Amino acid sequence: MGIFTRVRDIISSNINAMLDKAEDPEKLVKMMIREMEDTLVEVKASCAGAMATKKRVEREIDEVRARAEEWAAKADLAVNKGRDDLAREALLEKRRFLERVETLEGEIDHCESLVDQYQADISQLEDKLASARERQRLLVQRHIHARQKQRAQYDIRKADTSDAMHRFDNFEERIEQMEAEAELVNFGRKPSLEDEFSQLTRDEALEKELSELKARNRGDATS
Repeated sequence: MGIFTRVRDIISSNINAMLDKAEDPEKLVKMMIREMEDTLVEVKASCAGAMATKKRVEREIDEVRARAEEWAAKADLAVNKGRDDLAREALLEKRRFLERVETLEGEIDHCESLVDQYQADISQLEDKLASARERQRLLVQRHIHARQKQRAQYDIRKADTSDAMHRFDNFEERIEQMEAEAELVNFGRKPSLEDEFSQLTRDEALEKELSELKARNRGDATS
């Protein structure tokens, strides 16, 4: 495939339509970017080559024109010396160099046309490449988010399975059993002598507070 054919295909391609149809859009956009980058390097190199050729031909034109002027001067000299035969030969050489100038000017026009075409293609390729790179950035972000969401959904489904919930239920039952056993540790144990006196002290304080409350209420009622 020629470089211009490849450039035309890339420039005319609809990136969005291609991505919509692709089984792996991220992989496709990477391939497109690599193809565009390679083609862009080739086009720039070809453009530089055409520009260099133009400058070389321009230098050659200057040299050929100088030679034509030299033969024109020689023809004038021969005529002045009465040597028409030499003047005729000099004019033929002058014509040959001028014809060469015309040929080289045609090459200049071709080089300028190539440079214009290359530069236009470079501009369009760079626009396409920028668009593809932006799509790549968005696709990578979407892929990361999709992978994270997929992992989260997988964990949710895993937690919702009967086996996982059964393990939670067993763990909860074990905790309840431990709590019940802790409550039964002192159940039915006879209080010590010290505990009984402490209880009497608490009961006496409670009765005293109750008597004071009743006396205060009676005082409020009679006033």
